[in-house]
Amino acid sequence: MDQITTRGLTFDVYAAGPPDGEPVLLLHGFPQDRREFAGLLPKLHKAGMRTYVYDQRGYAPGARPADVGDYRLTEAVADAVAVLDALGLNAVHVVGHDWGAQVGWRLAADHPERVLSLTAVSLPHPEALARAVKKHGVQRLRLAYTALLRSRAGEGLARLLMQQLLRRLGVRGLPYVRAMRDRRRLTAALNWYRALDDPRVPVIGPVGVPTTFVWGTRDFVVGRAAAESTADLVDEDYRFVTLRRVGHWVPEEAPGPLLEAIVDRVRKGAREEHRGGLASGR
Repeated sequence: MDQITTRGLTFDVYAAGPPDGEPVLLLHGFPQDRREFAGLLPKLHKAGMRTYVYDQRGYAPGARPADVGDYRLTEAVADAVAVLDALGLNAVHVVGHDWGAQVGWRLAADHPERVLSLTAVSLPHPEALARAVKKHGVQRLRLAYTALLRSRAGEGLARLLMQQLLRRLGVRGLPYVRAMRDRRRLTAALNWYRALDDPRVPVIGPVGVPTTFVWGTRDFVVGRAAAESTADLVDEDYRFVTLRRVGHWVPEEAPGPLLEAIVDRVRKGAREEHRGGLASGR
């Protein structure tokens, strides 16, 4: 474990796998933490990848600022860039689930030079989701819970969502439920939602890195329209992976298919990077 203090915050970063393997940064979502990737990591290492995981701001005890505005998405993206800088990593393959996917989309859009490839899980390109909300009432209903999470009733609803997670994951969901008994952690996690409309966050543009989007057909958050229209917002090689009878918690519900999607994207991205390096004389 590397303890990294940057931007006034402290993150515990766990690196594992072959030291010379393709570097992969994995970013977790709500209400989970880095442990959601525990079942994937040994298999990624076996596939020759060097992995880096950490609990994002609000989840890490040493990275829990008090102001709601400190949880706007661009701050989490800046954290990721700062962590990469501290680790001496110029560019990595990024895997993100839920909020981690949102961080990954913006990291790829705003800092494409730091992202070799992106595998976004469960959450599509933010603009695709915004367009679907405007056009489809069903998608608006799917996201109605986010307004409640931002309200004073947010903590109670968060606990209901964690019960839904428990139903899907069984004992694998217990660590997250127990961790959220820490009131400070729960409040900080909900602040990600409360900062959604922060005017300092610009509209995200198309992504210009090789990208895979993984979506479960039983996802309660994202409907098919938003999932499918993500293809219009990626200007590089793109793959859309649909997992039948899989819900929102893909890393733990369907680790096998997700592993396959990640390995395929990383290896393809590594080949493209190698060809690009040869072409430019690097």
